[in-house]
Amino acid sequence: MTKVKFGLRIPAFPVDGSTGKAFINQVTQFINELKQDFSSAWVCDHFVPWANFVSETAPNLEGFTSVAYLSGMFRNLTFGNIVLCNSYRNPALLAKMAATLQALTGGRFVLGIGAGWKQDEYVAYGYPFPPPKVRIQQLEEAVQIIKKMWTEEKATFKGRYYQIKEAVCSPKPEPVPPLMIGGGGEKMTLKVVARHADWWNLPNVSPSIYQQKLSVLKRHCGNIGRSVSEIVKTLANIVAIAETEEEARRSASHSPFIDMDKEENYIIGSPETVTEKISEYTKIGVELFILRFVDFPKTDGAKLFAEKVIPAFA
Repeated sequence: MTKVKFGLRIPAFPVDGSTGKAFINQVTQFINELKQDFSSAWVCDHFVPWANFVSETAPNLEGFTSVAYLSGMFRNLTFGNIVLCNSYRNPALLAKMAATLQALTGGRFVLGIGAGWKQDEYVAYGYPFPPPKVRIQQLEEAVQIIKKMWTEEKATFKGRYYQIKEAVCSPKPEPVPPLMIGGGGEKMTLKVVARHADWWNLPNVSPSIYQQKLSVLKRHCGNIGRSVSEIVKTLANIVAIAETEEEARRSASHSPFIDMDKEENYIIGSPETVTEKISEYTKIGVELFILRFVDFPKTDGAKLFAEKVIPAFA
């Protein structure tokens, strides 16, 4: 089988009503118990909990700060965000932040970024919320600025939405972090992925939908003379795994993160079933899985996955 990598999706908010301090302990203990089994860890980028079953006043960790702190604690893991909202940070500043974190971690950072979507969060924090077309155009300008800042002595860019003039970013990141762009919009977002991404991420889709999106991405790449093989394909997904099918399905049905009417979009089952599902994705070309386990803050599911699924792909 194809050798692939597995990363942990680290929740940014508690699912059991824990306070901030208790939740932070949950996060650090979770990573500590699994740090030898997974290659990377990932935090989303929201100011308040994105799930509608959690109070908006519940503790919620800011994405970039969390990655910076956790990467200092757990030095064998690569860290990234899944994914940063472009609108929330000036792209030149983000390039500087990312370069600094890459230097401090010794090259263990991946810059994940997307166009943003959560309108109520934009409004609450005072950010303009333009139409999707504009947000995607802003994303494309931003990633060009970021790459210039990382690779040019003095970067200049004049776009419709962003401008920089002889901006210095020193030290330069060594190596240059992979730029992972998240999203599956076929008309615009995947064109941005084709033109600029080192990695591509798609969340919570079935193998058939992933294949469809990948075919569109391949077409966009072909239109600009780029091979889609240059782009690392990643999938973010939610896992409900247990020793038996019955236990796994029961766990999935009780999870507010899984819609059982669309269970084909998730990874649910015994270790054997989960291995088969992972194999379906790897045959399409998925190289990195970023996984959220439904029994967090417990580690039973992730440990079972590590013990009985990951070895099949070593």
